[in-house]
Amino acid sequence: MAYHKVNADQRAQGHSPYLDNDELQATALELEWDMEKELEEPGFDHFRLDGAVQHHLGNSQSPDLDLEPIQPSSSPKGRFQRLQEDPDYVSHYTRQAPKSNRCSFFQILKVFCTALILFIFGIVIGYYARKKCPSPPTSQEPNNPHIYHEILKEIKAENIKQIYRDLLQFPREDDVDIAMKILVQWSSQGLEDVQLVNYSVLLDLPGSSSNTITLKNSGECFYPSGQQCDRETKTLHSQDLLYSYAAYSAKGTLEAELVDIQYGTVEDLIRIQAITNVTKKIALLKLGQSPLLYKLSLLEDAGFGGVLLYADPCDLPKTTDLADKAFMVSLNSGGDPSTPGYASIDGSYRQYRPNLTALLVQPISAELAKKLVSLPGDTVQKDRCIHLQLPATGKKVISLNIQSVTSYKTISNVIGYLKGTVFPDRYIIIGSHHNGLNTYGGQEWASSTAIITAFIQALMLKVRRGWRPDRTIVFCSWGGTSFGNIGSYEWAEDLKRVLQRNVVAYISLHNPVRGNSTLHPVASPSLQQLAAESQSFNCVEETRCPGSNVSSVQIQGDSDYFINHLGVPAMQFSYEDIKTSENSSFLFEALFPVHTTKTEELDPSFSLHETIAKLTGQVTLQIANEPVLPFNALDIALEVQNSLKGEEGDIPHLLAVAARLRDTAELFQSDEMRPANDPKERAPIRVRMLNDVLQSLEKSFLVHRVPPGLYRNILYRLDERTRQFSVLLEALEHCKLHQSNETIQAALSEVLNSINSAQVYFKAGLDVFETTLAGKK
Repeated sequence: MAYHKVNADQRAQGHSPYLDNDELQATALELEWDMEKELEEPGFDHFRLDGAVQHHLGNSQSPDLDLEPIQPSSSPKGRFQRLQEDPDYVSHYTRQAPKSNRCSFFQILKVFCTALILFIFGIVIGYYARKKCPSPPTSQEPNNPHIYHEILKEIKAENIKQIYRDLLQFPREDDVDIAMKILVQWSSQGLEDVQLVNYSVLLDLPGSSSNTITLKNSGECFYPSGQQCDRETKTLHSQDLLYSYAAYSAKGTLEAELVDIQYGTVEDLIRIQAITNVTKKIALLKLGQSPLLYKLSLLEDAGFGGVLLYADPCDLPKTTDLADKAFMVSLNSGGDPSTPGYASIDGSYRQYRPNLTALLVQPISAELAKKLVSLPGDTVQKDRCIHLQLPATGKKVISLNIQSVTSYKTISNVIGYLKGTVFPDRYIIIGSHHNGLNTYGGQEWASSTAIITAFIQALMLKVRRGWRPDRTIVFCSWGGTSFGNIGSYEWAEDLKRVLQRNVVAYISLHNPVRGNSTLHPVASPSLQQLAAESQSFNCVEETRCPGSNVSSVQIQGDSDYFINHLGVPAMQFSYEDIKTSENSSFLFEALFPVHTTKTEELDPSFSLHETIAKLTGQVTLQIANEPVLPFNALDIALEVQNSLKGEEGDIPHLLAVAARLRDTAELFQSDEMRPANDPKERAPIRVRMLNDVLQSLEKSFLVHRVPPGLYRNILYRLDERTRQFSVLLEALEHCKLHQSNETIQAALSEVLNSINSAQVYFKAGLDVFETTLAGKK
């Protein structure tokens, strides 16, 4: 019988030496040792090991994991254990005594003396060899909570505050300069491999002068903030005015009637279209309730020519003072618009796309919206907020002028690796972003970067004492987030094949302290239990523990590509203000110009930052070190069943396949997750197979076609108020708008195929393990 070793000098080209690292073979080599030990047993001297097979792939430099020669049903370790359990093991495999007994006494004495001398000589050599070459230290138990405590206790609020203030010392420079300084900061903490990854992408930037809105009835001209155009420019914040725009909007001038469509829902559109022709008119639209890109797609299909976008004061948190401020939005669904679906690397075909919609879109302040609807004064009366609404009488005609400039700019990502020891080819990605938009949008980028830097600092203190995680942790600071998560999209598209196989989870630190009222954890269904447990773990010594209400809703930030294109389980902790309206969902799509002291006003002691850092660190360490990934398969099946409750229409097939999914997930969870609780069952090859199944749990739920702004991963809901699948809700609305059920049938088919695919995937995993266990008996 032959066992082929896997050569470790293959290394695929990439952005990191740890993509398919040399230590990929740790598990396989351990099994090889067991094989060799087994073959040394009596009766096995007629076996031999074949020579190592060399695999050369051109100029490749990293190993490719190949465990095919080790069949689970004939695991060397398992067979060795069975031989030991055989009561006739000695009699079966003990060598026969020599047939000849004619040995003289002197020959026996000679052999005995020789053996005795060799024995004494071996003891002496072994003693000095052991003294000079001490045995390698035994590794600590990977999922030891004591180790987590030691690391997390090094994360302190004062350290985060100092890092935050150091980051704000950066002058207003471009994306590359800020990224370079973050790289230096991470390297100074001892992170071994930190890289700067640049991409040339198409950005839509403001022009030399601000966009304007003119009332044709009175001739008054306004900037987006509501200030009149004829005021002295020195009294205006020119930076705020220039960046009050919609990136990738159509450009030009449009003069048309203003039509109030409130939140732009399907019901709003049906109501407006029943009373007026909306072709080439300008919509007055509120942020909230549903994704902006989805609402704009409805308006574009209806025939509108332009949009004035604002946030109703009744929807804004009471702690904010944003009524007189305009904002920025991006109309880019993700990535470099000139290279849709592929990376912006040298030689890529570039499509010049200066606008991503036919609509002229302009964000305006709530103050300007009040002037347009003729509602001067305070809109709050007796503790009751009055929503802005255009009067039914009177026709308002405005002229909208939008000028922005598209040009190619370099954006940079900072990528740092802390290599794992047991599974170095499995990555846990922690992502924040840095702001290259002239600090527009506040200083939340400094908050997230300070938290991730403090976590790196705490980890590296432990690494210097000899500890390492089992899986590789990848730290990322993304560029171009404000324009549509461009940095993360380009990097992930560049490494798509590697990431599809290697990424285990994505932990987001996007804008972690956006308020100070409530902790808002968001996690994909398979990680919800871990998110809830981590909150209890970190509040043992606190007087007030946060609740464990974890949801799976659409979130903002660079987790988008990992959730919607790779099907990677994701998690995010953040502090928010208490929502004042059920329409407040998706207000995060607006980037307001927040002054630099806002973060320290929200969290002067930086205790909230410390809590977010420890929660993020806790889940990262557990995912990186647990032998069996702490993912919950049954929670996915339960989420699917909950999402089908209350659905309209006849969906017996959906309910039936969802029930089968739950049954299979329960069986998988009970039978195959035992190694998570019983270390005796942690055979390396079996654990690896189990983790491969757990890692890909959510990939089945990526649907192909979704409306703009909606997640492709159907496990995520639109908001906390709705539990149904968002694609089915949208299809029902489309049916009302167009009086056709074609869309609902297509959406039902997508959901049905996703649930069935997940059920088949779980069942296949069960079959593999049953075959493996049967082969060992």
